[in-house]
Parts: sequence; structure tokens; C-alpha cells
Amino acid sequence: MLIDLKKQCAAEALGTFGLVFAGTGAIVINSASGGSVTHVGIALTFGLVVMAMIYALGGVSGAHINPAVTVALWAGRQFAGSRVLPYFASQLVGALLASVLLRALFPQSATLGETLPAGAAAQSLVLEVVLTFFLMLVILGVCNGPLATRPFAGIAIGGTVGLEAMFAGPICGASMNPARSLAPAIVGGHLEHLWLYVVGPHVGALLAVAAWAFLYTPAPSSTAES
Repeated sequence: MLIDLKKQCAAEALGTFGLVFAGTGAIVINSASGGSVTHVGIALTFGLVVMAMIYALGGVSGAHINPAVTVALWAGRQFAGSRVLPYFASQLVGALLASVLLRALFPQSATLGETLPAGAAAQSLVLEVVLTFFLMLVILGVCNGPLATRPFAGIAIGGTVGLEAMFAGPICGASMNPARSLAPAIVGGHLEHLWLYVVGPHVGALLAVAAWAFLYTPAPSSTAES
């Protein structure tokens, strides 16, 4: 069934809104409530909302809800180039609307759940590259693997997001998603570290596509010598 591009873009905007509203909202509410959500709760929120958006909207748009995923799928020839910019715009609009709503609800929040490096910039950049590499590898695995595994895509991808946010979040923020980082940075007015969370996820996702191609491209058959 062919789905209109407008509907796909609407689904991407809705999905990215849900991701940013719930995920960064958990960070904002954790701060506002004196830590009641906890770091574990924040990591679980990110993983669960990604899982929910995949099952809710994956049938319409594929539920990329992440510009780095869109670019990587295009680079891997699994997504039409004509849809890249519309998807980008939709993801950014959805993320910005979520951050604007959080700003209205929690005007006292300093960063709106922005991703910020806890240490050196290079440390967080490398972490973002590696985290996104493995996330994208999982996405490619469940999308291109046996049909029997595809109903578990939301669990696998959401679980990977939660896992990586759990252990790496305190250091780099575990963004893995430029839209998730762009929106709170723009609305909150803190742009000084934003480049880390635009460059890192894109590099990691593209490296995963290259690794996938290497691992799964059949070796050329050799002919026996006569």
C-alpha cells in the first residue's frame, strides 16, 4: 500500500514530538521534582517511547524519528532521496514543538533536557559515534533480517536506546539523534555543544551502513580451476 508523503511527514513529526516530549520531559521533570524520575527512569523513558512510536507509526513512515537514521537509510539505498528533506523538516518541526511545549509547562527549566557533555568534547563525540553505530546496526538488522524478526523491531530498537542511555547518558547525554538535541538547544538558547550531537550521530549511522554492507554482501563465487 502506497502512503502519501504528507501522511508520512505527519507521522514523522508526531513520532519525533512524542520522543522529545517524553524523553526530554523526563529529564525536565526529574529536575523539577528533585530526582523522582531517576537516571534509570529517564533511560527507560527514552527506550519505551521509541518502542511505542515504532509500533504506533512505523506502518506509516517507518518511524525514523531521527535525521541520522534517515540519512543512513538513504546512504544504504533503502530510502528515496526525494523524501530525505521532507523527513528532516518534519522531524525538526515535531521536536521543536515538543520543546516549545515543555518550555511553556516548565519555564524554570534551564536546559529543557538538552544533551551536554560531562567531560571533554572529544570524549562525548566518540561516545555518540559508537552509540549511534550500534543503534543503527540494530535498526538495519531488524529491518533487513528474516520476516519473523520484524514484529520485534520496536522492542529491539527501543531496548538498544534504553541500554545505551542507561550507561552512557551521564557522560555524553546519549542523544544518538540530532533532532532530539537540536530542539531543546534551540528553544533553550544553548548552542555551544550542539555540533557534537549533529556530527556524532550522523557519522556513527553512516559507519553502521558501511559495516552492514561489508558483513552482509555475499562473497564473489570462485570458479574451480580446470
